[in-house]
Amino acid sequence: MISKKWIRSLLILAAVFVGLAGCNEKNEKPAAKNLSPKSGEFQNPVFEPVMADPSIIEADDGYFYVYGTEDNWGDGMGPRYVPVVRSKDLVKWDYVGEAFEAGLSPNWKEGGIWAPDIRYYQNKYYLYYSLSTWGDEDPGIGVATSDVPEGPFTDHGKLLRSLEIGVDNSIDPAFYDDNGTPYLFWGSFHGIYGIELTKDGLKTVGNPFQVAGNAFEAPYIMKKNGYYYMFLSLGSCCEGENSTYHVAVARSKSIKGPYLDKDGKDIMTSNGTVILASSKNFAGPGHNAIITDKEGKDWIVYHAIQKDEPKMISGITRRPLMLDPIIWKDGWPSIKKQEPGEKPQKAPKL
Repeated sequence: MISKKWIRSLLILAAVFVGLAGCNEKNEKPAAKNLSPKSGEFQNPVFEPVMADPSIIEADDGYFYVYGTEDNWGDGMGPRYVPVVRSKDLVKWDYVGEAFEAGLSPNWKEGGIWAPDIRYYQNKYYLYYSLSTWGDEDPGIGVATSDVPEGPFTDHGKLLRSLEIGVDNSIDPAFYDDNGTPYLFWGSFHGIYGIELTKDGLKTVGNPFQVAGNAFEAPYIMKKNGYYYMFLSLGSCCEGENSTYHVAVARSKSIKGPYLDKDGKDIMTSNGTVILASSKNFAGPGHNAIITDKEGKDWIVYHAIQKDEPKMISGITRRPLMLDPIIWKDGWPSIKKQEPGEKPQKAPKL
């Protein structure tokens, strides 16, 4: 005769197995994650757990470097102030450290360091960054420099602040050297603006000019075949699997605009031409930068959110690093299916 204690044990074991099966079903990775990239291939994401608002550069030491927004990765190490990763092939990334030495990160106002933009200019690495908090009435943008891409970067302090420059929510800087004239573009849902900089890139010159309406943030400019292409992000960046972030583009013959979408509409009033939006397994792709491989192919780097793992243990949105090739047709960029690549794909030629 089977004892009640033995029956109870069997019931507990059965419940455990059912629970585990339910957990496996609920937390099963997307199908694409179960595919194994072959030699010469890669699969998104290319770096985890977080590399939000990525900016990328090919340095003179043979590595590619990516810089991201300040985040706590939930590993007990605390916040990383501008985390830096590097790669030889754009696919396998190693954590290098933080752009600023401990205790020497920018402190000319309270806030976190968001959305850095890295550029090589006048024989130095320039790092433009936002300094802000959620709901900040007077966020600002600063600049730091270093002789080497991994840093440490020396902070030169404030470049501009919202109340001084007259542009609300002054974050998300993007530097562009237009044939020897440096410009900074920036803004977040209160218009995208540009302003000329001094030759050393450390101060502003004159007054800002507006190039896009209130729908956007995170501008990024590249020039190709006589056009300036402005990539911009729209929607909500940080609501886990419900994030609506996506990327649109417009182009102009002049650095100062007007920037027109594919239908010829000015992005002062239109939302641009969408090239990248959420997919089955990834939400909120956005805040991009662009790099070119040795064959001349352009690649977009950005963050996105895995829908099956949308948040960190700390509760913040988990935004790993993504990489996809840009397809150019009739003078316009696009991404395959206008979605993050989920399956293995050919790696960059480097």
